[in-house]
Amino acid sequence: MRPFDYKLIHALDTVIQQQSFEKAATALNITQSAISQRIKQLEQQVAKPLLIRDQPLRVTETGEKMLSHFRKIRQLEYDLASEIMPQDNNATLPIHIAVNADTLASWLIPAIRAVLSKFPIELNLQVANESSTQDLLKKGQVFAAVSSQKKSFAGVKVTPIGTIDYILCASPNFIKRFFANGITKDSLAKAPSIDYDQRDTMHSDYLKAHFNVRRGSYPCHRIGSSEVVVTMALADLAYGLIPTTQANEHIQSGALVDLKPNDHLPMPMYWHSWALERGIQKQMSNAIVEYGRKNFKPIL
Repeated sequence: MRPFDYKLIHALDTVIQQQSFEKAATALNITQSAISQRIKQLEQQVAKPLLIRDQPLRVTETGEKMLSHFRKIRQLEYDLASEIMPQDNNATLPIHIAVNADTLASWLIPAIRAVLSKFPIELNLQVANESSTQDLLKKGQVFAAVSSQKKSFAGVKVTPIGTIDYILCASPNFIKRFFANGITKDSLAKAPSIDYDQRDTMHSDYLKAHFNVRRGSYPCHRIGSSEVVVTMALADLAYGLIPTTQANEHIQSGALVDLKPNDHLPMPMYWHSWALERGIQKQMSNAIVEYGRKNFKPIL
C-alpha cells in the first residue's frame, strides 16, 4: 500500500474547516481547481468517496477516519517541533473540542483561560447535546469532548470532571402568574417551559419523573441557546432547568427561585480525550479536569 500524501488530506481538512473550496484555496495559497484535484487524487487512492458535496460540506465515514488520523499526526508534529526547535515554532495549533451549550456558557473558558493565554492556539468549539458530544470525537472532528456519558470507545480515555446540579427555576413574577397555587398538572399545562432544542430531553424527562407530565402536554420554547434560557427565565417568560453554574447568582439575588430545592437533577460530566494526547492538548485536558475537581461535586 502506498503511503498517504498528507498534503492531499490537508486539502480535505481545510475544505471541511472553511466550508468552502474557494476559502480553502485561499488558506492554502493554491487554486480552487488544485484543491479539487487533491481531494480527487485522495479518493482515487483509497477507491472511496471522502467528501459529500452538500450544504454543509461533510466527509464520509472513511473521510472521518482520515481526518481523525491527520489531526493526530499534526498534533505529534507540532509537539516534536516545539521540543527540538522551540525558537522556530511560531505556528498556531488548532484545538477542536465538543461541548454542550451550558458548559460553553458558564465554565469552559475560565477553565482553559491560562492555557489559551500561554500557547498559540486556534480554538474550535463544536456545540452538541451533552449526551452526544462524544459522537463528534468518534468521527474524528474533535480531539476531546465534555460528555455526560461515562463509557467511550477504543483509543479514548475518560476522566471524571464532576457533577453539576440542574435546578428547576422561575422568576418570582412567573411563579405568581402560573404557580400561585403550587406546581400541578393543571398549572404545568399552561406555564411556558423552555428546552435547548428538539433533541434535548432533560426537561421533559424531569417533568415526567417528578410530575408524571408527558412531553407535548405543556407549552415549551426551544431556542438553541443556553444564555437565552436564563434570559427568558429572568424576563418572567418561562421556567426551566438551569445548571448551578448559571443559576446560583440569580437565586442568591432573588431574581430566580428554586422551584424544587429537594429535587435537583445531578448531571455527571466526563472528559473524553485521545489516549495518546500530549503537549498542549494534554495541558488543556489537565486544566479542565482540575477546574472540575476544584469547583464541582465529585461523581458518586
